[in-house]
Amino acid sequence: MKVQTSHVGLARFAVALGFVLLLTGGGAPVVGQQGASNGPAAMDVTVVKPETVGFSSERLERLHALMQQVVDAKQLPGAVTLLARHGKVVDYRTYGMRDAASSAPMTRDTIFRAFSMTKPVTGVAMMLLYEQGKWLPSDPIAKHIPEFAHLKVCKGVDAAGNMILEEPIHPPTMQELMTHTAGFVYGFFGNTPVDKEYQRLGVMQSKTLREFIEKLAKIPLAYQPGTKWVYSSSMDIQGYIIEKLSGQALPDFMQEHIFKPLGMKDSGFFVPAEKRGRFATIYRSNEKSEVVPAPGFGGDYAEQPGMPSGGGGSVTTAEDYFRFAEMLANGGELNGVRIISPASVQLMSTNHLAPNLLTGEFGIGAQVMRPGLGYGYDCAVEYDPAEANLPDGRGTFFWDGAAGTWFWIDPTNDVVFIGMVQRVLGPDSPQVEYQSRPAVYQALVNLKK
Repeated sequence: MKVQTSHVGLARFAVALGFVLLLTGGGAPVVGQQGASNGPAAMDVTVVKPETVGFSSERLERLHALMQQVVDAKQLPGAVTLLARHGKVVDYRTYGMRDAASSAPMTRDTIFRAFSMTKPVTGVAMMLLYEQGKWLPSDPIAKHIPEFAHLKVCKGVDAAGNMILEEPIHPPTMQELMTHTAGFVYGFFGNTPVDKEYQRLGVMQSKTLREFIEKLAKIPLAYQPGTKWVYSSSMDIQGYIIEKLSGQALPDFMQEHIFKPLGMKDSGFFVPAEKRGRFATIYRSNEKSEVVPAPGFGGDYAEQPGMPSGGGGSVTTAEDYFRFAEMLANGGELNGVRIISPASVQLMSTNHLAPNLLTGEFGIGAQVMRPGLGYGYDCAVEYDPAEANLPDGRGTFFWDGAAGTWFWIDPTNDVVFIGMVQRVLGPDSPQVEYQSRPAVYQALVNLKK
């Protein structure tokens, strides 16, 4: 028996008894910002018969055929996929190779560069601090980063090519920071004067988060806060705020309050020597559309970074990220280990973009903000999948990474999916993230189970 909530972005918490114990303070120890736990959350990843939770084994073969086809066509060297419903794993497959040169097979414990799938983890870290009263969505960002108190806005350039600056219509807020609407950019997706200044100062190449913030404080915002959705360094800024508000380095905070409690034993910001043999080779396409190794893309991950990236710096495995996703699917808890509250998950997984930002004008890659698909805190939200032309259930929230990893959490159908590949996304990349969705939902034939 499961406790249900009426909010479309959050359909299940924990088993009823466990939830009652959490409310009353009894039962198993709870972790989160306190970091108190007798050990990591237990999880059974034994694959059960799909029919026990409403999936068709026969129709799931279409998902397998899709993944195998792109591997056989050498569009992807290898992949790992994991599908669960009601917390039970119904499909867990490996395809192809972790490293094509050595013919090393893809394995379930292969370690992947998560890139932007780090963002939702950073979002959870922020919600931990939100629950402690350390920040509010309405706070000006400058309350927590005083160096941003006098940021101007670029409204164009003059005849000499110099930026014309104006005052912000309001100081950018924490909510805008959590939703890519504060006025920041990344510096490598656009060609505006502000993007060029990011490149000139090497903002994303900073040696420390402190240096990163100091550089940003010298650059104007690219647009008036709240008036656009622009994919940006906002989650890296959040990483600095996490360090400042918690007094811990970002990797240490995530290790203590997220990775360790959830049993994410292979997740972090670097791959230690004893695990390097499980680290997937990363690939890209060349000018001939051939898939070739991309050594050095994103760094070598050999040691703890000086500037840990809350926007894209973590590594993980399919099973580790499944633990994280299941925690969110369960309203912030995994098998008696609570990370954040159901209310915090609801806040993360609710669209916070105004209708004028949901016109199809804004987005990144395949993720286009449009009617039915908006953005919550550090993740995209399908508040009306049919309007967005997607097969998922209402309230599905998700994101992906620069090397093709992807995940989604569907609270309406109680489905979690993880996909792990390592090919740098580009115009000729296979569309497995979106092809996998109909392949999964056409196999969900009994919604009552």
